[in-house]
Amino acid sequence: MNIQKDFLIPFVGLKLGKHQFGYQIGKEFFESFEFDEFNDVNIKVDLVLDKKSTMLELAFKHKGTINVPCDLTGEEFDLPIKGKLNLIVKFGDAFNNENDELLILPHGEFQVDVAQYIYEMIVLSVPSKRIHPGVKDGTLKTEAIEKLNELAPKEQHKKEEENNDPRWDKLKQLLTDK
Repeated sequence: MNIQKDFLIPFVGLKLGKHQFGYQIGKEFFESFEFDEFNDVNIKVDLVLDKKSTMLELAFKHKGTINVPCDLTGEEFDLPIKGKLNLIVKFGDAFNNENDELLILPHGEFQVDVAQYIYEMIVLSVPSKRIHPGVKDGTLKTEAIEKLNELAPKEQHKKEEENNDPRWDKLKQLLTDK
């Protein structure tokens, strides 16, 4: 995959109106950005370019899975992600990409590079805490979880009730009798 060519959209030859582009993003895409937090990537990106007489409107949507290690157990799992990004491209005297939603290209430019926007959109849609779905519902069985359960503190709530002083019961009753 040639990142330089595949993500350059020449908009000069396009008619006014909407144009659709699709990209299948894999691990090679992130390797070109020297980003190696994902073990595997399978994401489909849909891009709608709406060409108007004085500007371009780009609407990105992505959906797919990334394979990442769980932050709690270290087990690898496929994390489903999705998201969208809207970008407006206007023309001015100099290149300016300081605003997240506005890109200014110099007059005479004939193509727009969308690779950086796709990269940022996907990376920002990944949650900061990645937890295996088996941890949430209790179905994941690993050595780490078994060891944590073994070392977990035992329930001491019942012992506290048994060691309760009966003199305090009358005072507690005053609170509940209101």
